[in-house]
Amino acid sequence: MATIMVVDDEEDILSLIQKILTKEGHTVITARDGKEALEKLKHVKPDLILLDIMMPGMSGYQVCKIIKQSDETSSITVAMLTVKADDEDKIRALEDSRADWYFTKPIDTERFAKSVEWLLKNPPRRG
Repeated sequence: MATIMVVDDEEDILSLIQKILTKEGHTVITARDGKEALEKLKHVKPDLILLDIMMPGMSGYQVCKIIKQSDETSSITVAMLTVKADDEDKIRALEDSRADWYFTKPIDTERFAKSVEWLLKNPPRRG
């Protein structure tokens, strides 16, 4: 199965997503903020990163830009995970930050698991 990094400052969200993904057979790496995520990316290259937008310190937008600008990490699929569901927020995540996908909270467990599986099998190709 896949290795997935989940970056969120809310412990309950980290636990829920870790439980869902572990049940599906994936290895889950967690980080509580962007700085911790970027540090962990120096040592591990996950197949997918689920990245919260609203975090202390660096926003998910900023973290995603750094990931996508680095030759070492730019090919990793990044999906934003957030309560921000406005079209403007989605456009900012997908265009400005170069995220590959967008999940909204609250999470529907079954739909989320199926969407993650689909995303892992069909990683977006950006030019």
